[in-house]
Amino acid sequence: MTEIDVVLPCLNEAAALPAVLDAMPPGYRAIVVDNGSTDGSAEVAAEHGATVVHEPRRGYGAAVHTGLEHATADIVCTLDADGSMHPEILPGMVEHLLSGAADLVVARRIPVSAGVWPWHARAGNAVVAGLLRRRGLEVHDIGPIRAARRTALLDLGITDRAFGYPLELLLRAHAAEWRIHEVPIDYLPRAAGTKSKVSGSVRGTLRAVRDFAGALR
Repeated sequence: MTEIDVVLPCLNEAAALPAVLDAMPPGYRAIVVDNGSTDGSAEVAAEHGATVVHEPRRGYGAAVHTGLEHATADIVCTLDADGSMHPEILPGMVEHLLSGAADLVVARRIPVSAGVWPWHARAGNAVVAGLLRRRGLEVHDIGPIRAARRTALLDLGITDRAFGYPLELLLRAHAAEWRIHEVPIDYLPRAAGTKSKVSGSVRGTLRAVRDFAGALR
């Protein structure tokens, strides 16, 4: 069985981690990158079998990059730690890589119920995705779930260490003529006691849009 590393950037996700980690498919090894949690997330992750890495620099991109540096598998996935995406989706995404059909597999989030994805976050995401399609990059989401080969990801040279990381990754992959495949996934309610750092508030969404604008420039 091919072993896969799964990087989970984490900031105060103790309430969600047990269910997320316990649902990891066989052969998928969780690397939880604690980004300064104050709720015991690191301890909870370790108790549930994850490798725990600490990244003191705040920022989504900083956490993901540190996770990639600590991963050892050929293929690495990135997954949010808040329970909004079930780990069972990962093998289907990885299959596109293993079959040679894609170089990067990204998720297109489909909310399972009203209120899962606040209007301000969904609108901002749609605008940025539309700009990418005008550049010839056929995606509909700037989502936090992806699968690719670890060395190739690192070789892209992504520099953003904040919310702009996913967008810069797409732009650099497109420039490198990667085959990018988008798959629909269920976007679930987050675990009780967790809150999105982006879509959980208008302020968070505006920060993400600011970082996205920087990546587009």
